[in-house]
Amino acid sequence: MTHVLAVGDQFSTEVCFTQEDVIAFARISGDANPLHLDSDFAATTLFKRPIMHGMLSASVFSRVLGMDFPGPGTVYLSQNLAFKAPMFVDTVYRAHFVIRSIQKFRATIETWVEDERGQVTLSGEAVVLNRARLKGTESVAV
Repeated sequence: MTHVLAVGDQFSTEVCFTQEDVIAFARISGDANPLHLDSDFAATTLFKRPIMHGMLSASVFSRVLGMDFPGPGTVYLSQNLAFKAPMFVDTVYRAHFVIRSIQKFRATIETWVEDERGQVTLSGEAVVLNRARLKGTESVAV
């Protein structure tokens, strides 16, 4: 039997992207901004080295929501994002998820990523639908 999630339930996981991930994302998205791909160019910017695409870093939310929390069968309805600090390849980050409310089969989930010092690099709020794992009857905020 599938475990039903509740308001306040949490999940976190480590994530680390590689330069190969950045190159693949640039190819797929068409975003070949040298800030992401060219070390010499990036050295002239305030970041001093290439940074990851913001949407690549946010892809951890899609992966976790679809595969782990709530998991398979989840329909991703919306996500807002705030990019708070750059993210870099070959660096370990931790992605966090907390269910803030559930109404029927729809959940609002707080999402954020932290670096190893605990600095939030990316934050937002997702709304998802999952009939198997979410069974709220009313909206309850935590």
